[in-house]
Amino acid sequence: MIHCINCGLELGPDQQSCPRCGAARWTPGEQKGQVRPPPGAGTRPFEPAPPRAAPAPGLRWLPFVFGAGAVFWLIQLAQFAAVVTAPAGRDQLHQALLSSGITTNVTAVVIVESALIILFEVAAVALHAAAFYGLRRFRPWGWISAVIVAAGWSVILVGIPLLVVLLRRTTRQQYGIS
Repeated sequence: MIHCINCGLELGPDQQSCPRCGAARWTPGEQKGQVRPPPGAGTRPFEPAPPRAAPAPGLRWLPFVFGAGAVFWLIQLAQFAAVVTAPAGRDQLHQALLSSGITTNVTAVVIVESALIILFEVAAVALHAAAFYGLRRFRPWGWISAVIVAAGWSVILVGIPLLVVLLRRTTRQQYGIS
């Protein structure tokens, strides 16, 4: 097998340059004992990444919990957007604020409250999605996102079992967190 000296892509026998990065194919001249040329100045030598360990069978369900959370928050976001955009929904929000005792500039309060709720829900969707994709690919940032999400859910006791699973030594080691 012949690989590109720049990016490591496997090259076919008839390819004279790399289709990915465009580097010219290197062929050993009269040098003996060297398998590949030394790396250029300022570059790292090409070393294939070590194979990743197979995921523990007990953790395959974990990313899907966070995927379901992302779907849940997307549904909540769509429902709230429907309430805010409908005139009847805005009237209900106005009436709820008036009945709670707010009497000054109710429209401004509705706008600020709506913006905060939408910001919160978009952040929740983003964190859940990051946890899902990061946990699926066994990345440390996925584990960190999952811990943040589980800590948020633990406020209402739902996330405590997830925090227990995420903080176990075996789970941390699977995601490269020591």
